[in-house]
Amino acid sequence: MKAAWVATLFLLTLLPACAPRPPQGYLELERQGPPAPAGTPAITEAVDGLVVGHRLMAAGEYELALKAYTRGALEHGLTADVLSAMGSANLRLGRLNQAEDLLRRAVKKDADFVAAWNNLGVVLMERGETAEARQVFRRAFALDNGNSEEIRDNLRLAIAKMEKPTYDEPEKYNFELVRRGNGRYLLLPTPGQRSE
Repeated sequence: MKAAWVATLFLLTLLPACAPRPPQGYLELERQGPPAPAGTPAITEAVDGLVVGHRLMAAGEYELALKAYTRGALEHGLTADVLSAMGSANLRLGRLNQAEDLLRRAVKKDADFVAAWNNLGVVLMERGETAEARQVFRRAFALDNGNSEEIRDNLRLAIAKMEKPTYDEPEKYNFELVRRGNGRYLLLPTPGQRSE
């Protein structure tokens, strides 16, 4: 009985091998759409991934831009431009650790790349590393000869945060919810609290 099951199972596994094969190029023919309208220019090469990524960043499509930059990395290699672009996309997506890593690699490859230094400073500010961000913004400002308003504003912000750290204690408010009837409620401060 067991031998019959094994033989049946063996024959069932061989059965798909007996099915006729589709003709060569069948999938390619199936995946083609209708022909392009007359006068449509034929595209012989793809648009550069960095150009597409920059356009997508300008349109606010950061995830798609990151994919385009990755495609650009395949075309150009991991140059400072590609690493900086990928870091900027990750920064916009809130992936600060990845952005910092990519931007540090970019400035290591090209120490005079102003945009990468500025974006690295932004990442460091977001992570709360204000002292290092100040140094990074200072370097970007020096490399740019003070021409960029954005870098100047970032440096001012970093300096202001360094000079005036905020250690204010949070105010505590206690409130009591009082039912007034007919589904109405009133929020009242508890005794001893100031009302604003």
